[in-house]
Amino acid sequence: MKVLLLKDAKDDDCGQDPYIRELGLYGLEATLIPVLSFEFLSLPSFSEKLSHPEDYGGLIFTSPRAVEAAQLCLEKNNKTEVWERSLKEKWNAKSVYVVGNATASLVSKIGLDTEGETCGNAEKLAEYICS
Repeated sequence: MKVLLLKDAKDDDCGQDPYIRELGLYGLEATLIPVLSFEFLSLPSFSEKLSHPEDYGGLIFTSPRAVEAAQLCLEKNNKTEVWERSLKEKWNAKSVYVVGNATASLVSKIGLDTEGETCGNAEKLAEYICS
């Protein structure tokens, strides 16, 4: 049977999209159709704000893409050294909230301690923050 798979192709270690491979094991012939496009916006502004934790009471990462944006800001603007030397510690002195465990895991990789990962959605996280 043929199926439409609405996503971009991503090659795994075997050089094949894992969905194509797995579906093929069950006799399904998948056709990939990319339906989404993504672009980071406001990275220069975000980068500037990341450099001034003293101006903010904390950070809220709402998705893995938000963490990716932070990583890009640090890498593209050669801020990795200053992040490690001082910015990370200054942000860790504040509250760093996340929606979900996947986002929390990525935030921890940039050295920040998180809160709220078990809330699961924005509404519950907002309640958690306000309490």
